Amino acid sequence: MTDFPVLKRSTRDSLRHWLAEALGTFMIVFTGTGAIVIDETTVGSVTHIGISLTFGLIVLAMIYALGDISGAHLNPAVTIGFWASRRFPGVKVIPYILSQCAGAIAASVLLRILFPENLNLGATNPVGSAARTFILEAIMTFLLMFVVLCVSAGSREKGIMAGIAVGSVIALEALFAGPISGASMNPARSLAPALVSGKLSNVWIYIMSTIIGSLFAVAVARFLLDESTAATAESK
Repeated sequence: MTDFPVLKRSTRDSLRHWLAEALGTFMIVFTGTGAIVIDETTVGSVTHIGISLTFGLIVLAMIYALGDISGAHLNPAVTIGFWASRRFPGVKVIPYILSQCAGAIAASVLLRILFPENLNLGATNPVGSAARTFILEAIMTFLLMFVVLCVSAGSREKGIMAGIAVGSVIALEALFAGPISGASMNPARSLAPALVSGKLSNVWIYIMSTIIGSLFAVAVARFLLDESTAATAESK
């Protein structure tokens, strides 16, 4: 009897990275938007503070759990930011983003099954003008990406500092801007519930603003930080 062929190490590593990104983003969307859905279902038992802390804590936990595997990007805007800062190879960008979106969509599908009566599934929608939300999301993603670049090792979010810093920034931004913009800072987090709930009219705001904010953070970081030491061989 012949054995099944053993996957090449590079292929196996890529599969591990993609699965880690999908799993981590699944957990963020399932728990974060799940907290919103449960808050609506139970008429406010989770509270806005609880929702904000849920997003921050799950990101913190996933960085600790997955940072050594895939770098725990868990966010297409972060992956694009790492690529733009020359810390992450371009050939890996699309697979990472597809993995993140797949995990996020799977989480929203599961929430649809669990809570079929909920119409929005925690989707992000502007309160007031689209322009105000666009600016808020761009600024918040700028802050998030700038902190990520400051505390990460190459293209990897890992270690005590990264988990606490990134998780705290997400919780902080959700606390103050969540009631207005939804405090997405993550295209996959906004795309998934909108896609599953069939309410896609505002998704472009959360995709464009977060990518612009991330790229602006990269430009500022290049000026303020010594990015020549941060751009590692893995980007080649």
